[in-house]
Amino acid sequence: MRLLLTGASGFVGSAVLAHVLDHTDWHVVCPVTYRHHGDGARINAILNQRADARGRVDVIAHDLALPITPLLAEEIGPVDYVWNIASESHVDRSLTEPVPFVRNNVELILNMLEYARMAKPRLFLQMSTDEVFGPASESYRHHEWDSIRPSNPYAASKAAQEAIAYSYWRGLGVPLIVTNTMNLLAPAPQAAEKFIPKVARAIFRGEKLPVHASPDGVSGSRCWVDVRDFAAAWLWLTQRFDGDERVTYYPTTPDGPLRYNIVGEEASNLDVALRMAEAAGRPLDYELVDYHSQRPGHDHRYALDGSKLAELGWPGPRPLDNTLADIVAWYAANPQWLDA
Repeated sequence: MRLLLTGASGFVGSAVLAHVLDHTDWHVVCPVTYRHHGDGARINAILNQRADARGRVDVIAHDLALPITPLLAEEIGPVDYVWNIASESHVDRSLTEPVPFVRNNVELILNMLEYARMAKPRLFLQMSTDEVFGPASESYRHHEWDSIRPSNPYAASKAAQEAIAYSYWRGLGVPLIVTNTMNLLAPAPQAAEKFIPKVARAIFRGEKLPVHASPDGVSGSRCWVDVRDFAAAWLWLTQRFDGDERVTYYPTTPDGPLRYNIVGEEASNLDVALRMAEAAGRPLDYELVDYHSQRPGHDHRYALDGSKLAELGWPGPRPLDNTLADIVAWYAANPQWLDA
């Protein structure tokens, strides 16, 4: 099998690449650009740790905000699956620079879907986020086809990707599965602007950690999934639905493509930070910051319902505390990534 994997030089994509190499014999083609937060060191580390990996991975320099030309498609070669992970993915930057942020994500999905029309893969797997649904009330978890109500340009750009992918499934026959997932974390290098690296810097360097909270001082709540479990879920879904007629539109299935929430444990941002500090055996200096004044478009709580995927038979993620302990140990051993 041949997989086209986007975002392989990023935090999520590199973990997915490692998982595929460890659990399949597939050949993986990785179009990469380092214009955003990709880092070639992530891919090199994966290849250096696996004796046979270099013969199974092709890295091609290409910015996915630009079309995949027939010549580039020929260089990529035939593919069985497309896993689309690459996207700009930071709320703060989407609020300060919304136009280039949204434009990049919309152009990226259009180019990937146009490529899929040409390449005709057996499956196009699209990564989306819990943030497309907007905030979840205190006791509610969003289901797969709830209303889309994004609160910031990043979430809106992911919602736009979903809608465009849906139209290519319905109108153009691209074999599609969409997954919505939550905050991803792992013992692996992540962009310094993300919350987990900020927590790690606060723990290991004694920096003060700003934690978003409501005006009355309650920390925002998220659900957390180990990126290794996310990768396992994508491989599981691909193998489960490869060749299944439901991934391609036909007249008797008008309701929508297959779509699944990949769900982990819910915990507040402050709780996650304190649990990391406890795992490290170090104190945590933090301050609660009113997100209404500091970051408009910030939702207090996100939550997804994972029953649909569980009913399908997915075994679910590892315990959050295990992942947090792994992360602390990893940063202790790799302090150079605190400023990645």
